[in-house]
Amino acid sequence: MTQCPARYDEELGLWVIAEPHAVREVLLDPETFRPDNAVLAHTPLAVPALRILSAVGFALPPTLANNAGPSHRPIRQAVARFFSPARVAAAEPLTRRLVTERLTAVRAKLQAGGTTDLVADVAAEPPALVLLDMLALTDVDVPALKQWSRDSLELFWGWPDADRQVELAHSAAAFYWWLRQRVIDARKEPGEDLFGVLVGLDLTDEEICAVAYFLLIAGQETTSQLISAAFHRFLGTTVADPAEAVEEVLREVSSVPTWRRVTAAPTAQIPEGAGILLSLTGNGGPADLAFGIGIHRCLGAGLARMEARVALEAAADLLPSLKLTEEPEMIELLSFQAPARLDVEVAPIRLAGDRT
Repeated sequence: MTQCPARYDEELGLWVIAEPHAVREVLLDPETFRPDNAVLAHTPLAVPALRILSAVGFALPPTLANNAGPSHRPIRQAVARFFSPARVAAAEPLTRRLVTERLTAVRAKLQAGGTTDLVADVAAEPPALVLLDMLALTDVDVPALKQWSRDSLELFWGWPDADRQVELAHSAAAFYWWLRQRVIDARKEPGEDLFGVLVGLDLTDEEICAVAYFLLIAGQETTSQLISAAFHRFLGTTVADPAEAVEEVLREVSSVPTWRRVTAAPTAQIPEGAGILLSLTGNGGPADLAFGIGIHRCLGAGLARMEARVALEAAADLLPSLKLTEEPEMIELLSFQAPARLDVEVAPIRLAGDRT
């Protein structure tokens, strides 16, 4: 790797690389810059939380995002079939219907003089429902999946204290236990859903759970956050080109602003075994950088783009008339960012000469 402007952040304990060309070089060299730390808890977990996770056999062995070994390719190829361009295109009508249904309810609330939370009422559930449909998974408690996802992101990419870790660990353990039951069912009667396909790869139960754990979170929660970020950015404005608007959000305020790597060998600036934090958005780089580059590029990039575009298209006539009722609380984790809520109301119409 050529010399790059890396700086050590003592508070994070990571070397930060923000220059887009340097970030690209790192992502394209998984032998030197390995993904081993990609899903490790940023805040070390205390013993009580570890005991809760251990009780359900919680483990995240190398599979997708944290795997640079020979098993990565067959797992990735098996999962990628669910996210082919054809399947993404086929999912657009369902996406549009789910978003439109929720926006219809939102419009009714606003027309009655009420307020609405665009995150909970529009952005939250459609990506999960679309993902489950694409993975052929049924009988899933979507509100539980959403809570599991948010809690897991905070547990592994947040800064929870020991008491909060215990709360989050109980949630992550419940999610993992549910995954284990799905694996058991798939081994008894394999189907064409995600678990049936993974069972067919002769993976261990822990490997299948690890794939599903990451995929069922990353495949929908980060898209909900992307849609939320897009709504926030274009609130009160006219979106002339929703597809380009999505690209702007990806370039500037993507829901996945950073990602981690660890050095397998020393570089000109960074010692061996050092953690690296790569800036993926807001650094003047291309929108594609938000999804990563190389063998670990996000499998759901096309799906996320489609879902965010459809959400902006469906809300295009509504966004210009809305305003926040209060500044939103933000999700600000090491590698995830978005508004936690977007409470809005219809902005009053100003007449010419009105200075109130």
